[in-house]
Amino acid sequence: MAGAPRAPEDGTARALFVDRDGTLNPDLHYLREADRVELYRGVGEALSLAQEHGYRIICVTNQSGIERGFYTAADVDAIHARLNTRLAPFRAHIDAFYYCPHAPETRCDCRKPGTLLFERAARDHRIEFATSAIVGDRGLDVQAGDRLGLLTALVVPPGHEESMRAEVAREGIRPAIEASGFRLAVLRVLARG
Repeated sequence: MAGAPRAPEDGTARALFVDRDGTLNPDLHYLREADRVELYRGVGEALSLAQEHGYRIICVTNQSGIERGFYTAADVDAIHARLNTRLAPFRAHIDAFYYCPHAPETRCDCRKPGTLLFERAARDHRIEFATSAIVGDRGLDVQAGDRLGLLTALVVPPGHEESMRAEVAREGIRPAIEASGFRLAVLRVLARG
């Protein structure tokens, strides 16, 4: 969706859907220990600003390490609690976390780019997709957003431009916004509505 997300007027809410690893925090590959969680610079300020603009923050993340036996659902819950602890000094928080515990070969509907978790979040929080956005660091985040009619923003960190261009070309995706960091992506989302 290329248009600007506007605040809904019918009692529904708008959301900023965010990916977790590689978007909010460094991707440490099968992270198990909550005390290792750190935020990327600018994430706290950006989420606080999005919340001030009326967005609910919903994290949707693939966590195949659960099915693969690398960590447990309790470990994931502890990491999510740690993320909100890290966000508290910025007067920001993630309103809800949704995660897929399955490996890609399971071929479930909840693993991104599937939309089941987004749809569940929309029901739980009365989210209107047409007024919402997604920020992620992978093509599958953009694909999920496109399927739902979300404004899509792709974070392309410096040094990864070539690999991301190759992924985007291979997958045939076209994010509405590309940015070199999460904060800039959120600012561009907010500038559209």
